Amino acid sequence: QMDLCIEAFGTSKQKQALSSRRMNAVGSDDVTTAVAKAAANIIDAKGVTALIQDVAQDDIQNISIFLPPCNEDADKPENVYKFEDILSSAEYEALRVPAAVFVNITPEEVAKKTDDKSHCSFVLEELKFLPADEKSRDHKARCLWFLDTLIKFSYLKVIKKKHPMGPECPHIISRKLMKNFTSLTYNNGSVQNLISASMKAKITAYVIALALHINNFQTDLTVLQNDMKLQESRMMDIAKAMRLKVSKAKGLLGLENDQNHKLGTLSLPLPVQKASGNQRKRKKMN
Repeated sequence: QMDLCIEAFGTSKQKQALSSRRMNAVGSDDVTTAVAKAAANIIDAKGVTALIQDVAQDDIQNISIFLPPCNEDADKPENVYKFEDILSSAEYEALRVPAAVFVNITPEEVAKKTDDKSHCSFVLEELKFLPADEKSRDHKARCLWFLDTLIKFSYLKVIKKKHPMGPECPHIISRKLMKNFTSLTYNNGSVQNLISASMKAKITAYVIALALHINNFQTDLTVLQNDMKLQESRMMDIAKAMRLKVSKAKGLLGLENDQNHKLGTLSLPLPVQKASGNQRKRKKMN
């Protein structure tokens, strides 16, 4: 009613202010509508459950949500986290071409890559011990290439390119990375792919699972932790959530000799999963 009075009897200044306020209200409605539409699209594409999980991304109790499928009734360690749940047959086949650089690598080239730090420490060390058998060598090379790509992908924050890992990365692998290891977020009027803390934890879990397959189900967690640029407590939380037995070992791979490394072993029977004891207790308010 006040607006109608201003419209009919107000001064020019009052009418101008009313017009400006109405224009701003329309603009605000448009933004709200756009945000709501984008949010609806994200919910449709990602699912309410996944979005809720991302909200709780730093809660250690939710780490298990992001682990590879775990077969608790497995009769062998290799069946706990099955290889085909890490890489499908089509994805594995697509790795044949890019992994050829590892298959044919020479000791001199490994030394040069080590100096250049062109790959993560885990991969550079494993390249020194490629099997002589052609089939086994090709298999390990494909696994190492994908593991290296996963770790490098985890360094990104907001994904702005359609093929963030470059043209040498097969399309099916790029699609896998974007679909399985990023979260959708709305920012500055557009939907973006983001590597959230929960997605970093998920990448870490898949890296550990793949490293276990490469290393006969025992792997140096400290090397992977350094490659992933994680705090030790975070790495240990993920390893324990994956039901690994964690033990100490002296430093490897040219790191400080006195640095205690943590080894993760996947063996049967699996340890009983315990509730995390790292939750911070709230102080009582008087």
